[in-house]
Amino acid sequence: MSPPSNGKSSVIVGLGTDIVEIVRIGKMVERHGELFLNRVYTPDEIRYCQRRKECYQHFAGRWAAKEAVMKTLGTGFVKGVSWRDIEVQSLGSGQPVVKFYGATKEFCDSLGIDDVLITISHCRAYATATAIAVRHVE
Repeated sequence: MSPPSNGKSSVIVGLGTDIVEIVRIGKMVERHGELFLNRVYTPDEIRYCQRRKECYQHFAGRWAAKEAVMKTLGTGFVKGVSWRDIEVQSLGSGQPVVKFYGATKEFCDSLGIDDVLITISHCRAYATATAIAVRHVE
């Protein structure tokens, strides 16, 4: 999803932020391996992160992004919202974008959410993300 370029305005539907210790996500990957990865991340997210030199930073960033997105929806893991129905992709510029699938997409549609703007940052110890869910209006 990307910001409208057709002159429409946007209304904020929800705001979410999250921060996670990178070592925590790294330990989950090491302890539970593919079981953890396949429960939380889509195949494309796993490939993206595993290709990075500091892959745990990228897994943690996507974890934080998914948590932040869930907060914009006001749901947590209820109403059919699931980890893998929220996918964080990266544009060629590196800008992260959010895609929704399944019951999570249906729930977003029911809330009138047209887009979720996301930003992700990380350092050696922490990854953080902020998400803003918006509805485009005429």
